[in-house]
Amino acid sequence: MSHTIFSQGYIYIPGTCVSAATGEPQSPWPLNPGPPAAAPALRLAMLQTPQVPVQVWVDGQLFQADRALLVEHCGFFRGLFRSGMREARAAEVRLGALSPGGFRTTLRVLRGERPALEAADDLLQAVECAAFLQAPALARFLEHSLTSDNCALLCDAAAAFGLRDVFHSAALFIRDGARELAAELALPEARAYVAALRPSSYVAVSTHTPAPGFLEDESRTVCYLDEEENAWRTLAALPLEASTLLAGVATLGNKLYIVGGVRGASKEVVELGFCYDPDGGTWCEFPSPHQPRYDTALAGFDGRLYAIGGEFQRTAMSSVERYDPATGCWSFVADLPQPAAGVPCAQACGRLFVCLWRPADTTAVVEYAVRTDAWLPVADLQRPQSYGHYMVAHRDSLYVVRNGPSDDFLHCAIDCLNLATGQWTALPGQFVNSKGALFTAVVRGDTVYTVNRMFTLLYAIEGSTWRLLREKAGFPRPGSLQTFLLRLPRGAPGPVALTTPEL
Repeated sequence: MSHTIFSQGYIYIPGTCVSAATGEPQSPWPLNPGPPAAAPALRLAMLQTPQVPVQVWVDGQLFQADRALLVEHCGFFRGLFRSGMREARAAEVRLGALSPGGFRTTLRVLRGERPALEAADDLLQAVECAAFLQAPALARFLEHSLTSDNCALLCDAAAAFGLRDVFHSAALFIRDGARELAAELALPEARAYVAALRPSSYVAVSTHTPAPGFLEDESRTVCYLDEEENAWRTLAALPLEASTLLAGVATLGNKLYIVGGVRGASKEVVELGFCYDPDGGTWCEFPSPHQPRYDTALAGFDGRLYAIGGEFQRTAMSSVERYDPATGCWSFVADLPQPAAGVPCAQACGRLFVCLWRPADTTAVVEYAVRTDAWLPVADLQRPQSYGHYMVAHRDSLYVVRNGPSDDFLHCAIDCLNLATGQWTALPGQFVNSKGALFTAVVRGDTVYTVNRMFTLLYAIEGSTWRLLREKAGFPRPGSLQTFLLRLPRGAPGPVALTTPEL
């Protein structure tokens, strides 16, 4: 598939604009010459002036925009309005070399909307605006919009326009997807970059708690699926003090985090968190949340960890804490609408969702809004004697895994919530829980990985169904599992994971 990556005679590079005809640096915004930079007093007065709408002309089309919104989210407008130039004080701004459609998309995203960008031109225009208006929010929106249908186009366009984060995210998506996705790339440098990346591996850790005499237990390990050799291999041993029993487990920035496990019959909460870095093969400790908690849902979202709900002293909690790896600090955010432990959570379209059980027959889906620090209702699922115990996402759909009819824990059913339409559909058939463990799943590209003691099953997501693709080796240990994806360093594979007997 070929792409056009030029716009109105210009080739764009980070921080500059080059004429495709002459190769000379050009300004993509033909502004009139202005006076020298404003004095500090004038600049301060400008910043203190009540914000008023500004008219922006883009290729002959007029847009009304909130000046404060543009300053907050666009480096270009921030520099313009604070520059002291004549245009900074004018009621109109004229932009050249940008498309009206791309600017319209920019305004919608900055206002909190989530427009569907399906046409190639819409995507290219959005990439163009994200680069030249220096709009990180729009760039993040494009990252969250990646699919197997648009990843090659976005990868090429982001490379051409210098959107490094979008380019890297698109390249990772392609590396984890079907092989033919890389063949759709138009730029040789993009193909080379994708080929140099490491693919995600399917990783699992089973329930373990430290106990006297078992601290050196060889089954206390993190394992990964070697798909080529069809075997589960040992990646790393757990730290001696770490517990994965009723612990929150999540990945963030290609690191594994464990928070809030317990040990002993009294459910003593482990005081430290543990972080595994696969690149160095090392563990480090980090602080636990302020509120001791176990059976907490841990989510890596928007560069931070969220410890959602959980229990302490056998009492469910509604409190939620957020950990910033950059500062090493936890802070409280908005409480859940109700106390909850072991809640399923998933991310879709750059949004964080949680399932709550509302007896007797309702599973409620809520979303955490970072900007307003609030939990917002999304949808309810009503099924007799049913609750959601796991959730995964693909594109704009959430898949809620719930127990089977009449509390049948050997089987489970899956319901799909389309976030764009708000409609629920039921996936055909039933899915098998592992003996002693509830169903878990991880989505990689357009493929779902599920695992039990007998098989690792891979499903292709096709419309509203999951089609079985292939079977791999089952996880060789009994008990509850937590599964996730990590990009593992190249090198010799670890030893085959030991098989442990049924408990």
